[in-house]
Amino acid sequence: MTEDQELGITESKEYNTGEWYAEVVQKANLASYAPEGMSGFIVTRPRAYEVWERIQAHLDGLFKDTGVRNAYFPLFIPESYLEREKDIVEGFDPEVAWVERAGNDELEERLAVRPTSESIITPYISQWVRSHRDLPLRVNQWASVVRWEATETKPFFRTKEFLWQEGHTAHATREDAWAETMRRLDQYEATYEDLLAMPVLRGAKPEHDKFPGADTTTTVEALMPDGKSVQGATSHHLGTSFADAFDITYTDEDEASQIAHTTSWGLSWRAIGALIMTHSDEQGLVLPPALAPEQVVIVPIWQADTKDEVLAYAEGIRADLDDAGIRVELDDRDERNPGFKFNEWELKGVPLRVEIGPNEAVDGSATLVHRPDGESTEVDRDGITETVESHFDEVYAKLYAAAERNLESNIREADDRAEILGTLGQHGGYVKAPWCGDEACETEIKDQIAAEIVLVPLDDPDAEIHHGEACAVCGGGATETAYYAKSY
Repeated sequence: MTEDQELGITESKEYNTGEWYAEVVQKANLASYAPEGMSGFIVTRPRAYEVWERIQAHLDGLFKDTGVRNAYFPLFIPESYLEREKDIVEGFDPEVAWVERAGNDELEERLAVRPTSESIITPYISQWVRSHRDLPLRVNQWASVVRWEATETKPFFRTKEFLWQEGHTAHATREDAWAETMRRLDQYEATYEDLLAMPVLRGAKPEHDKFPGADTTTTVEALMPDGKSVQGATSHHLGTSFADAFDITYTDEDEASQIAHTTSWGLSWRAIGALIMTHSDEQGLVLPPALAPEQVVIVPIWQADTKDEVLAYAEGIRADLDDAGIRVELDDRDERNPGFKFNEWELKGVPLRVEIGPNEAVDGSATLVHRPDGESTEVDRDGITETVESHFDEVYAKLYAAAERNLESNIREADDRAEILGTLGQHGGYVKAPWCGDEACETEIKDQIAAEIVLVPLDDPDAEIHHGEACAVCGGGATETAYYAKSY
C-alpha cells in the first residue's frame, strides 16, 4: 500500500453514505469511539472541538448582542423537579439516565442526568423574577446532555451524550415570548447560512411532535446529500406551562400578579455532523473557511538546489498571512512528498492550498488551489493577504451554491398518498403535500417508508396549499402544508 492510498477514503458517499461518513470522521481526526462497554458515546478530537468552538463563539456573540447572559446549572435534576412538569417526564422518561447511589449509599431521591434543563433552570428563574422590571430575563448555558437512546451511534448526529447550548427566557407577554422565539430561529438560520454555508428550511413541528410542554416548536431543517433531513436547531415557545408548574409570576405596573411566558431554544453539535455530510467528498473533509482549524496550507515544492530559496519565500508568505490573523500552516516536512501532503490536507478539509515552487519564488507569485473543486489560480505575491481572503469568499460561495442546488432540486410536491410514498422512495428529499393535521396520516406514511412530517410552514403566504382542499393521505379537509422527509 502506498502513502497516498493510506490516506484515501474507500467508501462511496453516494452509495454507502453511512460508512463513508464514519470513515471521514475517523480519518480526518474528528472523533473516536468511546471504550468498549460505552456504546453510544464518542471522544471528540481537537480538530472537531475547534470547529465546535468557532460555532459556539459565533452564536455566543449573537446571543450576547441581544441581551443574553451565560450561566451554568447542575448536571443532575431531582426527580421531584421533573415531576412538576408532567409532559417532560412523559416525553423524556424512556431516555433519562438516573443516579440512584452515591458511593455505597442509596440516595433519598433519584437524580436525573439532564436530558434538557427546563426543569432545573425554570425554578431559579422563578426566584429571580419578582417584578415586571425583571423582564425579559434571558440566560443561556453551554453544556452537555444525556439521552439514553437505543440507536446506533453516528458521531455528532446521534450519541447518548452531546454538546449543545440551551437558552431560557421569561417575558411579560405572549407577544414578547413569541418575538423571542422567532429571534432565536432567525439567528440559527443565519448561522447555518453565513457560517456553515448551508441553506435551511424553517417552520414549525406538527402539534404531535413539538417539544414536551411547548405551545409551539419551531425548527430549521437542513437537507443532506443522501436525501435525509437534519433538524438543525429548535426554538420553543413554551407559553405558560413551565411558568405555571414552577410559579414564575411577577407584579405588573398596577401591582397585580401575572404569570410569565417562557421560551427555550438550542443548537447542538449535530450541526457539525450536518456540516461534514453536506460539504465533504470522497477525498475527505471539506470545511468553510470560517470554521476550518487551518484555513490555508502552504506546500513548498523544491529540488535540492532550490530548497533554501523556496522555503524562504514560502515562509515570507506564511508570516504575512499569520500577521493578518489567517490560520495558516507551512508544511515543510522533508519526509513527505508534495503529493502526499496534498492528499493529507485535502483529507483534513483545509479550504485553500498555496503551492510554492521555484517558478513562483522567481516570479513573485503563488498558486492557489480551492479544496472543494481543485480550481487552481496563479496570483501575485503582492497583496497576497487580500487575495487569499477574496478566495475564502469564493470557496464559501461554491459550498453554499452546491448545497443550495441540492436543496432546491429536492423539494417536490405530491397530491396523494401513493405520490408521497413513490417520490420519497425514488428521490428522498422533501415532499410537500396538503395535510389535515391528523397524526394518523403521518403515521400511515411513517409505517410504509420511515418518513415523517419534519415541518409545516410558519405563516408563509408562499407556502399555501395549492392542491385543493383534500389531505393527500386521507382525503379529508386539508388545513396546512406538510413537508415529509426521512430524517436523521
